[in-house]
Amino acid sequence: MKLEGKKIAILIAPRGTEEPEFAKPKAAVEEAGGQVTVISLETGEAETFNNDLDPGQKFTVDEAIGDVSADQFDGLVIPGGCVGADKLRGSDKVVAFVRDFFAAKKPVAAICHAPWTLIEADQVRGRTLTSFPTLQTDIENAGGTWVDQKVVVDQGLVTSRNPDDLPAFCAKLVEEFCEGKHAAQAENA
Repeated sequence: MKLEGKKIAILIAPRGTEEPEFAKPKAAVEEAGGQVTVISLETGEAETFNNDLDPGQKFTVDEAIGDVSADQFDGLVIPGGCVGADKLRGSDKVVAFVRDFFAAKKPVAAICHAPWTLIEADQVRGRTLTSFPTLQTDIENAGGTWVDQKVVVDQGLVTSRNPDDLPAFCAKLVEEFCEGKHAAQAENA
């Protein structure tokens, strides 16, 4: 198993995270032997959505954001979903948690609208990334370079556009988590 012994955090909003963008990366990490901890604003259950409108599955939250630190994990996954990503970026604790991964040079994977949280954490400046197309201006205004590709890797940061890109996104995030820390990851932290 590639990720044997690695602990990976995955964020989920209380409501509004895109189901496949949460469930598929989680499954990919677990299939590669990694241990996943589901983190949200509070413990309990989090309800996902499909296409931001159709109700999806509910998932159990393992830890509240106030009870964890980046030091406990080897990597971080931030799923998208317009509503869920907006809720996550609105939390100072989530933003600090994300920033701490970059400061520790640990790999981070973000898909779809998740780069909003990276923008709030001031971690896109000088980086090349992709996202859902409507975030292009936000990324560029925050000092990043936006490209329209299935998956982009920039010094341990893995980004993708939407659920159609999940196979490429999941493969790359497992690869980056296997590689571990990236020296240049902390340049903007």
